[in-house]
Amino acid sequence: MIAMGSLRIVLTGGPDRLQDGWVEEVDSLDDKVKISFASGYEHFSPTGEVTEVDGAVLPVFHWCARTEIAE
Repeated sequence: MIAMGSLRIVLTGGPDRLQDGWVEEVDSLDDKVKISFASGYEHFSPTGEVTEVDGAVLPVFHWCARTEIAE
């Protein structure tokens, strides 16, 4: 998972091994986010949508790509 951030977002879509509706913390909402997962990175883009999670309204980011960790 990603290191500490200050803003919570909801992640959707992607390969079956990713849990839909995953809540993650990020430092910025301006652009794509990159989440370390397994042996690579999952990339998510903002959708402009929001959803409610535990009483908080959070922005939704949708999966758009995966890259492998370079050795």
